[in-house]
Parts: sequence; structure tokens; C-alpha cells
Amino acid sequence: MANCKFCSKDITWLKDGRKFTPVEGDGTVHKCDQMMNSMKSIKSMERSSLSAEEIKKYEEAINKKK
Repeated sequence: MANCKFCSKDITWLKDGRKFTPVEGDGTVHKCDQMMNSMKSIKSMERSSLSAEEIKKYEEAINKKK
């Protein structure tokens, strides 16, 4: 058993494909208010906000690691 780092509730992790999902003891997906508020603060980038040169640079860096 693990604890939610936001609300300290006991949860387990269920792997669904390539994604891990927090699940409570009764089998429902765990979504606490603190976790949802922290997810809102994550910065996202729009693809249209980057220039073509920047996108090319990121793609080359990703492919170079492989």
C-alpha cells in the first residue's frame, strides 16, 4: 500500500497499458481535491507557440537519445 502525497490516503497503483492510475481500497479511481489543484498548475505548451526551428531542435534531441 502506498499513500497519496497530497491527502495521505491509502492507495494502490494499477497499471493500465503504459499509464499508472491511483486506486482506493474500494476499487474506485483516487482523485482528491489537492491532487486536482496541483494538476491545474502544470504548465502546458501549445505547439503553435513554438517556431519550426525549435520544434526541429526538440525532435532531433529526442531521436538522438535513441
